[in-house]
Amino acid sequence: MPKFVIEREIPGLGDMSAQQLQAVSEKSCCVLRNLGPQIQWLHSYVTQDKLYCIYIAPDEEMIREHASQGGFPANNIAKILRTIDPTTAESA
Repeated sequence: MPKFVIEREIPGLGDMSAQQLQAVSEKSCCVLRNLGPQIQWLHSYVTQDKLYCIYIAPDEEMIREHASQGGFPANNIAKILRTIDPTTAESA
């Protein structure tokens, strides 16, 4: 199943309280349960004005449906083709 990175523009995100972030997370999880097991949220990175989320889903349309049902922006969705890290530099 493909992985995607979703960029969500949310001004002031970095200033949200732990309770506000918990509420956003709860809403996302509720929508995910309703959409079924084909879509999974792995984790997200919070910056000052953007949220970068990593999801597993069959296609971009399901990501957009999650955003629509949850009331979340999905400003940019990109399919992850490969993952690299420092071990990629090591010769085989």
